[in-house]
Amino acid sequence: MTATDAAHLTGLTRKTVTTIFLKIRERRAEECERESPLSSGEVEVDESYFGARRVRGKRGRGASGKTIVFGLLKRDGKVYTEIVPDCKKATLQAIIRGRVAPEAVINSDGWRGYDGLVDVGYSKHFRVNHGQSSEFVRGTAHVNGIESFWSYAKHRLRQFHGIAPEKFHLHLKECE
Repeated sequence: MTATDAAHLTGLTRKTVTTIFLKIRERRAEECERESPLSSGEVEVDESYFGARRVRGKRGRGASGKTIVFGLLKRDGKVYTEIVPDCKKATLQAIIRGRVAPEAVINSDGWRGYDGLVDVGYSKHFRVNHGQSSEFVRGTAHVNGIESFWSYAKHRLRQFHGIAPEKFHLHLKECE
């Protein structure tokens, strides 16, 4: 429900409803950070770029003006997202080591940032290579769950027609 619709329904001003919604999002984000839902089992990892559909200039992973978000999804469980400054190996693996138990089975795409997960203590790491062979599933190895979450989050956030950068993380946690 939009703030305008909630204002009409409650008789409050839109500004008051927006303030209430902001406080609810802040509490929800705090609770998401407290939870660590990805202890073991099968976990999918992936990164995504949020921002305008078309930004002039660079394309792909170096797209300027986009917000990079890294996500972890426990199959049949919860999602954890984090805004990251880059998609380098050190950045992504630090989050994985902090949120995923070493006995978990990790599924990822072929991005080089996931190289060496077995070397840092994860017993099983499976990859699907989207690029060269258009592979999306290999046995039980896939990242379709986290890709589906990215689709949902982008569709949900598009309704706001732009979100202030300082409030983006709150809306992202709401999608979690």
